[in-house]
Amino acid sequence: MSNQILKNLKILFVEDEDIIRKRTVSSLEYIVGEVVEASNGIEALEKLKSFIPDLIITDLEMPFMNGVELIKKIREKDKNLCLMVLTAHTSEKYLMQLIDMYIEKYIVKPITLEKLIEALENFQNSSVKSKIIKKELPHGYEYDWNQKILLHESKLISITKKEILFLELLFKNKYNITSYSELQRVVWQDNVMTDNALRSLISGLRKKLPKDFIFNLSGMGYKIV
Repeated sequence: MSNQILKNLKILFVEDEDIIRKRTVSSLEYIVGEVVEASNGIEALEKLKSFIPDLIITDLEMPFMNGVELIKKIREKDKNLCLMVLTAHTSEKYLMQLIDMYIEKYIVKPITLEKLIEALENFQNSSVKSKIIKKELPHGYEYDWNQKILLHESKLISITKKEILFLELLFKNKYNITSYSELQRVVWQDNVMTDNALRSLISGLRKKLPKDFIFNLSGMGYKIV
């Protein structure tokens, strides 16, 4: 596995023990592109309001909100986000609650650099195999996920950062409705999403995409065909 491929990864690492968290984050910073840390589930959910990771690695036994509660909260909104769980012998009482939560991997403590690299390489290998690098759209349109560019019959179409975030969110939610609250969290983040700003974004993006590709479900959100 190329180190350069791992350098594209963005990770949220959640662990309540300060020494373990700081040491692991320090190691991850040498391996991947970006690491954000949190000390419990509540803090992790707060970080997710402004940070979109490729992968979350979380401990289970934590104060305020444990790892199981965190994973349940995440799965309420996102069925596809990849999750790895740190486990110890004392975590067994939590593990049965994670059945059907689509966990990518369980990493047994103590955490070592070798275990981290192996887990990340396995994750990246499976991700590369399953990820559609170029997404074909109707009528000769194409979205290149890696380069973040939109094409029509091989001609480049100018697209803004917010339009990219909005479009990728719709792709990730292909089989679900993208809610207004999710648009606020992922696309607008810390800024307020006004009705006018949303209408302007949708109007501009629709002009750049196939006709009737994005449709609105009144009072609920948006979907793509």
